[in-house]
Amino acid sequence: MTIKCIITDDEPLARKGLQGYVEKIEFLELAGSCEDAVQLNALLKQQPADLLFLDIEMPWITGIEFLKNSTVTPKVIFTTAYEQYAIQGYELDVLDYLLKPISFDRFLKAANKAFDYFQGRQPKPGQDYLFVKTDHKLEKLSFSEILFVEAMENYVAIYTTGRKVITHSTLKLMQETLPAAGFIQPHKSYLVNIDAISSIEGNILHIGPYQVPISKYQKEHLMTTIVNNKLLKK
Repeated sequence: MTIKCIITDDEPLARKGLQGYVEKIEFLELAGSCEDAVQLNALLKQQPADLLFLDIEMPWITGIEFLKNSTVTPKVIFTTAYEQYAIQGYELDVLDYLLKPISFDRFLKAANKAFDYFQGRQPKPGQDYLFVKTDHKLEKLSFSEILFVEAMENYVAIYTTGRKVITHSTLKLMQETLPAAGFIQPHKSYLVNIDAISSIEGNILHIGPYQVPISKYQKEHLMTTIVNNKLLKK
């Protein structure tokens, strides 16, 4: 398994040091390096990533402000000289919080934590289903029959090939449960089975009889992920 990561830090030496650490770990692949969150925002529209090594105190917009307002949702490991942001970081569900100066052994521990997280999102051999609780019973849903998932405050609606199931959960939990390679988030309120997409028209995904919106912030990432490498050209 390869984890694509982006380093964002306004200090050149910090970026260089983290890049050297990334190069030492075989399951990490550097997808980009940014001086601030503004550059990161632009890069994520061009280059999808799984993991961000993100500084907090930066010009223009802090790492915390970026994470709160971002519609693109790679996992985050904060890299900062300021320990007072730790509580905020964990409230934002970051994977880890690294205090500068960062030793390689501490970086490796955080990288291994990321590996375990992404490995856990991969379905085990033979596991192609999940159980959801609805109407006082557990229903088994195969991954292949799920068309898309819609967030509904404290619930999610799971649209399948034959029915609609509503269960008490969050879109984030569903995203962490379903196989990462098979599902994509085109909008903050939706998670879509890539194989279920029949066509793309403007900012709309057509999925059987349903239509799912594509956020303008996710359009390029979506097209890169599911279309560009499979687009038939003259």
